[in-house]
Amino acid sequence: MTTMFKTKSKSIFIILSSVFFILVLLAGGAVIYVSDYYRATDEAEISFAPEENIQSYTTDDGHIVFEPESYEIGFIFYPGGKVEHRAYQPLMAELAREGVLCILIKMPFNLAVLNMDAADGIKENFSEVERWYIGGHSLGGSMAASHLVKNAADYSGLVLLGAYSTQDLSGKDLDVISIYGSEDKVMNREKYEECLANLPEDYLEVVIIGGCHAFFGSYGTQDGDGTPTISVDEQIELTVIRIMEMINKE
Repeated sequence: MTTMFKTKSKSIFIILSSVFFILVLLAGGAVIYVSDYYRATDEAEISFAPEENIQSYTTDDGHIVFEPESYEIGFIFYPGGKVEHRAYQPLMAELAREGVLCILIKMPFNLAVLNMDAADGIKENFSEVERWYIGGHSLGGSMAASHLVKNAADYSGLVLLGAYSTQDLSGKDLDVISIYGSEDKVMNREKYEECLANLPEDYLEVVIIGGCHAFFGSYGTQDGDGTPTISVDEQIELTVIRIMEMINKE
């Protein structure tokens, strides 16, 4: 009986040790995964510097706000997967210069999928805003679209940059613009085409000739992306022009 008890105890110990070892490996792998992300360039950091008529600051939650002197339009932006949110400061700064209040969301571990509803509670802090838009890049765009499913009444439109909506928004009263670069080799084009049916019928699609996946932000080149024939500044400028066209048509 004693020998049998020892044998069972040894077996349980081996099983528990194996489980613990696997959990340690998984935890280690997760740490490595979230630690490997695209950082904002020095040029992106410069965009945060104060300038006339625009106040830029970081909230207690780590979100970055670009607040023009006066504004009626608000835009909440979700960053791409495994991309530091500061990389999108140039895009936000350019929109702020057009009179748009921009809130650049900091996501847990740079993954919007971990906080799809990060926009909750933000709008209440800016009572001056008459119309709100939400959007994002890549994974961030998809998560912004998912947030809209139950919150569409709170927004006037959606901006998708190198992204697509996996959720059905076809019946929502929203202005939607989908922008991607002609040289984008990261976005799943087949999935993109399939998901167009999830957008309202009057959505606007814009292809930036010479643009790539990474150049909506300023974080350098992205693995697997195509070779752009325009600069990151040019892609951001063209993106802002088309976003403002959608906003101003109201």
